[in-house]
Amino acid sequence: MSPAPFPYKLVATDLDGTLLRGNDTVSERTREALAAATAAGAAHIIVTGRAVPWTRGVLDDLGYKGIAVCGQGAQVYDAGAHRLLTSVTLDRQLAGLALSKLEAEVGPLALAASRDGVDGDVLFGPGYQVQEGLPALYLEDTAAVWTAPLNKLYIQHPELGDDALVKVARETVGSLVDIVMAGPGIVEILPLGLTKATGLSLAARRLGVKAAETIAFGDMPNDIPMFGWAAHGVAMANAHAELKAVADEVTTSNEEDGIAVVLERLLGAA
Repeated sequence: MSPAPFPYKLVATDLDGTLLRGNDTVSERTREALAAATAAGAAHIIVTGRAVPWTRGVLDDLGYKGIAVCGQGAQVYDAGAHRLLTSVTLDRQLAGLALSKLEAEVGPLALAASRDGVDGDVLFGPGYQVQEGLPALYLEDTAAVWTAPLNKLYIQHPELGDDALVKVARETVGSLVDIVMAGPGIVEILPLGLTKATGLSLAARRLGVKAAETIAFGDMPNDIPMFGWAAHGVAMANAHAELKAVADEVTTSNEEDGIAVVLERLLGAA
């Protein structure tokens, strides 16, 4: 009796906390498991909250030439050609209104913003703590944030934790914009209705792959829509509790080759 084929045509992986280890590298074991899955007929798509400028260097280091979904689904990026295929921008007037309403509720927020485009800068203002190792430009006057098209805003509060900030933001301005937590200290304001599932569905359509043929891996609440879209959602052991609650299974952590553990099992059955 011949073995069953690999059960998925698309493997979608988040980047930080999922595919990448803490030192921003991918283990040889995980690389080999992904290569084996693609050899078995599956495509691999990286789906990340990072905008293209914060993703491109990682993809180049990995030798990744396929389609990547960046900016929480806002950007579909051809990594081999270094060009955007699609890009969704944030309505700046609406975002400004949402920010004003939110600050009226919780007080002043530290602000950063991701400008649109393959070379779009990430700008940050006073008090905003940028993740170590990621390039960004400091702005003393955050009014300059609004002078060019944006993919997203990042917000931080001097006292509220991430979960609390997300909760009050959704309650206050959730009818105007979407609010997601993408990682520790990373709370984002996005166009209403935009999720990782939005970009993943567009990318999958280009590849001729359906949601029912997709397995997805992630670690944060911003991966919840992607899990809802894919046939099978796998949360890492280090994942946020909200994502684990909706996952079809939980694997080992990103430091312990959690993606490889699942793919090797599926490949062994194939």
